[in-house]
Amino acid sequence: MHIKGIHHVSAITANAKKNYDFYTNVLGMRLVKKTVNQDDTSMYHLFYADEKGNPGTDFTFFEIPRAGNTYPGTHSISTTSLRVKNDETLRFWQERFKQLNVDQDPIKEYANRKTLPFRDPEGQRLMLVSDENNKGVASGQPWGKSVIPLNRGITGLGPVHLTVANLAPTKQVLTEILGFREVGRFDNKLVLETGEGGTGAEVHIEERTDLSRERPGRGSVHHVAFRVEDEQELEQWRLIIQKAGFPNSGLVDRFYFKSLYFREPNHILFELATDGPGFATDEDMDHLGESLSLPPFLEAQREEIEQSLTPLDTNRS
Repeated sequence: MHIKGIHHVSAITANAKKNYDFYTNVLGMRLVKKTVNQDDTSMYHLFYADEKGNPGTDFTFFEIPRAGNTYPGTHSISTTSLRVKNDETLRFWQERFKQLNVDQDPIKEYANRKTLPFRDPEGQRLMLVSDENNKGVASGQPWGKSVIPLNRGITGLGPVHLTVANLAPTKQVLTEILGFREVGRFDNKLVLETGEGGTGAEVHIEERTDLSRERPGRGSVHHVAFRVEDEQELEQWRLIIQKAGFPNSGLVDRFYFKSLYFREPNHILFELATDGPGFATDEDMDHLGESLSLPPFLEAQREEIEQSLTPLDTNRS
């Protein structure tokens, strides 16, 4: 039993409409689910992913209209990376970002890969990562109806970067409890991997004693989720985490997957999530994300929920 890799990353936006425009029309990702935060149904929860919404490709956003600015610091998921096919693709994106005035840095070598750091309009810290030399977890398949050519599309989530005030306890949780392995250090960041390893299965941790704690807002990340096979494995992980002394949520049914949440010692929220059943559970694969999806336990509240949301047109037909 092992963690298979990154499952999804969930972040915060203050404007669902502008967020949808950027991630679909600029980055060319597919909106595979338009739903609500099950813990606060007054806010959208948008899922962007690959062609089929495969686990390991989901970048999700909670809409919090009154979210203020993010003040970066420790206790944070400080960069989310997105995978692309090869080094040449990074040059395609560099030119596209230049044409569309997307805030970006130069292409650089990091952790033996070519990368392109950039920010979305709300300052979300992002990085494109080349899979040219990847030998680990397989990538997803870019959306065939994207505005981006198929061979240049985003294929999933890459390494997740954490910034902490004290490296040791976070490393201990990831290695001794969750089973990650140390790969090396690059630019003063510890690199850990799990499962088959590679781009889709890494966590990079930077220790910063010179920073204060991050004040999250729009453009910040709420949590990272790691992949487990199924509900039976998730229950075993619950017992392991409980035995280690970490308070946790217990198993939570998110309908599209089942989850367990806990905070590691630097207060970063970790989620373990099952690979299935997936986003086609309640929608046809050809029309994912085109209408508001609600899990069965919220369906009776649909009228009330829809009235609380600002309309968001995602119908592509």
